[in-house]
Amino acid sequence: MRKNNNYLDISERKILLRIVDVFVLISGLFLGFHFFKTEYIYFNSEEVTKWLLILVIYFLLFGEIFQLYNLNISNNKFQTVRSVIIATLSTTLFYILTPYITPSLPVNRLQILYFFFLITIPLVIWRLLYATLFFSKTLYKSIVLVGHSSKMEYLLKTTKNKGFHKIAAYISDKKIEGFDNYININDIVLENILIEKSVNEMIISTKGFSEEITNQLKLQLIHLFEEAVNIKSFESFYEEITFSVPKEYLTNDFYKYINFSTNSDNRLYLFFHRALDILFSSIGIVFFIILIPIIFIGNLIGNRGAFFYTQERVGKGGKPFEILKLRTMVPTINDGPVWATKNDHRITSFGRFLRKTRIDEVPQFYNILKGDMSLIGPRPEQSFFISSLEEKIPFYSIRNVIRPGLTGWAQVNFPYAASIEEQEKKLRYDIYYIKERSLFLDFKILIKTISTVLFMKGQ
Repeated sequence: MRKNNNYLDISERKILLRIVDVFVLISGLFLGFHFFKTEYIYFNSEEVTKWLLILVIYFLLFGEIFQLYNLNISNNKFQTVRSVIIATLSTTLFYILTPYITPSLPVNRLQILYFFFLITIPLVIWRLLYATLFFSKTLYKSIVLVGHSSKMEYLLKTTKNKGFHKIAAYISDKKIEGFDNYININDIVLENILIEKSVNEMIISTKGFSEEITNQLKLQLIHLFEEAVNIKSFESFYEEITFSVPKEYLTNDFYKYINFSTNSDNRLYLFFHRALDILFSSIGIVFFIILIPIIFIGNLIGNRGAFFYTQERVGKGGKPFEILKLRTMVPTINDGPVWATKNDHRITSFGRFLRKTRIDEVPQFYNILKGDMSLIGPRPEQSFFISSLEEKIPFYSIRNVIRPGLTGWAQVNFPYAASIEEQEKKLRYDIYYIKERSLFLDFKILIKTISTVLFMKGQ
């Protein structure tokens, strides 16, 4: 069967970006050394391999922090240039501040400026070329959706603009308004459609179809599988493009789809997880002590009242604990706890700054050190909200099987929720983390959290 193999999937694009970034980074310095006689990194030195390795590590780290490998950012030329400049500037600063493992500072400090330009300009040129050439839809994955009309609108809306693919066609029992490339499911031959549309992947959901149509589909799918066609259920495809579990998993059969991560019982993982908690919380508490005078002055000017506030939250296994935060709101009298909303009138002027910078969360490092919380995990909620949410969202309490966190997968992907629908979406990110948790995923969350704080994407 003829298939279109010209597309680049998400993982291939990210690998390509990293490989070419490193090549361009080193090439710029190499050309600078040979043609402009730069005097910072000597390529004829015996230590050049070590120097370049440290440089690559710094750059890839800051590239992650400043979202150089976020493919949505890489598609935007302005954001790409901004991210490259910030990443290379941070790399340069850290590189010159570690002279024991990097080259000694040159006598002529102007060489540091040359170093910055030699890594920045080639990277900007390459990234602009990438944004121009590699976001062509000819390099997108071509997919076909198969599903009943009762679900097809949801499938189409969820799939559209998610990931780097194009919907070549959708096969259903009726046309969905606002979407082209409809093919009627009655008397179709899937193989012919895949050949005609040059499709890479088929996404299918059989829910809602009659038994007769379902059986016909299964026979054709078996044949297509034998022909090495990539076939995915909509649920697994949804996880792949959103990094959260689909709402279809939240049923009485949830155990078929949601498994507790093996790392949750892995002693080595749990040891490193707790060690990181203690390390970061100790650093965080020291950082907070340094900030106290500044926060105290800001509090007097634009946030008069109590410095701290405590609130009961629900921890691992439903056990309550007192969370410690900096106060950011004026006290109010109401009929019970109320979710904070965007631009909430209760937030004080200085409190808004504390929220934007996430400084209001820093005292929670004390909760982490105590063991009530972890650095990474689902955000702890008030028992009042949990009781209310459990009535409306099936299995909401699943998130309490692990220790709550200061930051988490839901927070960095869907940072604001002030309704039942949004809380359900955040729950699905939390469940994805519980299902997939690992040191690699924890590292991604930390990097995304740093990006969130630096770009002030808080409430």
